[in-house]
Order: sequence, then C-alpha cells, then structure tokens
Amino acid sequence: MTLPSIHEWHQNDYLVSTDSAKLDVEAIHQYLTRSTWAKGIDVETVTASVQNSLNFGIYHHQFQVGFARLITDHATFAYLCDVYVLEAHQGEGLGRWLMTCIHDHPLFNRLRRIMLFTTTAPWLYEKFGYEPVNRPDYAWTITRPDIYRSDNDKN
Repeated sequence: MTLPSIHEWHQNDYLVSTDSAKLDVEAIHQYLTRSTWAKGIDVETVTASVQNSLNFGIYHHQFQVGFARLITDHATFAYLCDVYVLEAHQGEGLGRWLMTCIHDHPLFNRLRRIMLFTTTAPWLYEKFGYEPVNRPDYAWTITRPDIYRSDNDKN
C-alpha cells in the first residue's frame, strides 16, 4: 500500500505538516543543540537525520515552532524522537496535538512497535498509550549521551 507522501493538519493559526520542504533545518539544529538529549549536535548530523526520517513540523504563520520525527522502516517499526515545542509556544496544547497528528498518520497504525526514550515528558506519552519497558533483559541499548560534545564541553 502506497501512502500519500505529505499529510497536513490545521488548528487555529498552527499547521503540522510532513512536508520536508517546509522544514527549517537550522531551527531544528538550534533547538537540538541546546536540548538535553542532543547537546552539541552538528548541523550535518541533523540534516542527515531529517533526510532519513518521517518528519512532523509544527508551524505558526510560516515559522517552525516544533518538531518530531519517526525513524522507521515504514512497515513494522518506528522510533519516535527529537520531539519539541519551542518554549514561547508551550502551554497551548501543541505537544499533545503533535502527538495526535503522529498517531493519526496512516503509517502509524500499520506499525507493530513504536519506541521512544524520554526524561522530559513521560506524562504526555502515557496519555497516548506508551508504557515503560522496565522488564529485566527486555530492552537493550548502547547509549552515548555526550557523543556530540567536545572533550572541553564534557568537563
């Protein structure tokens, strides 16, 4: 089954779109480089990650104010990551709406497993049915939290 390549949702003066041509990669980079999970990430890595993902941008009057992406095989699995709403637009329900849009995307309901890792908003993800994987020997990972930071930044 072939899915339409671009999906859009409108709410008040906001737009959520999967149109990669609308993405402001520099704005995404600026946010991610100061985030807790990708601090110091370089713009080339952000560009590559966006090019290889199903992206959801949030826009207010043509300016990007939020983002999320699914790393997926488009058949059985996706990893939800880099979810954010700029601080100036928080408190308006945009994070919840973004998650609703992601869950409403036709691909989402075909996936067997969707994963995410978070320390910043577990209460939001719980509302959408995500559960902790805290079972012994079930989920395994190699984690390098400081991979984008220089040795001088790590001290």
